[in-house]
Amino acid sequence: MSKYLDRAKELRAIVTPHYNCAQSVVLPFAPDAGITEEIALHFARNFGAGMKMAATCGAMTGGLMALGLYGVEDPQSIGEYYRRLRENHNGYLNCSDLLRINREQGREKKPHCDAMVFECVSLVEEMLRERGLIG
Repeated sequence: MSKYLDRAKELRAIVTPHYNCAQSVVLPFAPDAGITEEIALHFARNFGAGMKMAATCGAMTGGLMALGLYGVEDPQSIGEYYRRLRENHNGYLNCSDLLRINREQGREKKPHCDAMVFECVSLVEEMLRERGLIG
């Protein structure tokens, strides 16, 4: 386990207040990037539920925010991030598509969203470690 994944699991287990998918991905990385969790909580607020309109998955956008906190913004790295997520989800990145497929498979929403959060946290951590940005 990692401290980032452990923190994401803590956040997703809290019922009140609810931490959306984007918040649950970016918050664990914020302190090491010099950003308070409170600030990260606010700037990720409107990115849950696919930017509150079932667009790009909130966990995925939270991952982009976390990468950005560490200066990872080059097209190759961001392309790698998207490519790896697409490979794991049959090309889908939108919340509406991911939830529809999950529902068609008879699965519940919360475990699916939790799994997306944990996947994105793990991917961001791996990418940051590969670049020597976290220890």
